[in-house]
Amino acid sequence: MHPNHSSLALCGLFTALMAVGAFIHIMIPLGIWQVTISLQIFVAVLAGLFLGRRQGFLSVLAYLVLGLCGLPIFAHGGGVGYLAKPTFGFLLGFPCAAWVTGALAGDALLQAGRKRLVGAALGGEMAYYFCGLLYYDVMFNFVLQNTGGIGLVRLLEIWFLSTVLPDGALCVLAVLVYGKLAPRVRR
Repeated sequence: MHPNHSSLALCGLFTALMAVGAFIHIMIPLGIWQVTISLQIFVAVLAGLFLGRRQGFLSVLAYLVLGLCGLPIFAHGGGVGYLAKPTFGFLLGFPCAAWVTGALAGDALLQAGRKRLVGAALGGEMAYYFCGLLYYDVMFNFVLQNTGGIGLVRLLEIWFLSTVLPDGALCVLAVLVYGKLAPRVRR
């Protein structure tokens, strides 16, 4: 297969895997909130590792565009109305996670050591959380009406501390999967 064709096929594959990953999740009830842990951070990190920062970002961004166009590929549907949800920032965080992972891993991914790849994956995870927490804070405290707001401590308790370790484990798993599959995919 021509390198550009294989790259395009991988981009499409990761876009599709992001959609599938949205439906493989567990819900954790935390008071009035429902926190979701899905396979999407796993897929976003893998996209960054396999495709690099630019193509990884674009493949995951394509998933967001398709969902905002109305395809029901987000965990709870699709459509432009998702922009008004405080949790939309976490969706925005997925392409950022792919970009940061690819950027931190560098160009010589097959030669990069496992520690560097784990660091890149966890850096991608932090980019995901940064986008998600910032968007949530702005929407919940300044944009939406009658929410009562959410303080920084509560925001971090619910939307960071409750899921950062399981998501981190998924990022490490992504590095392990990459290590096993990359030599085969690159052939």
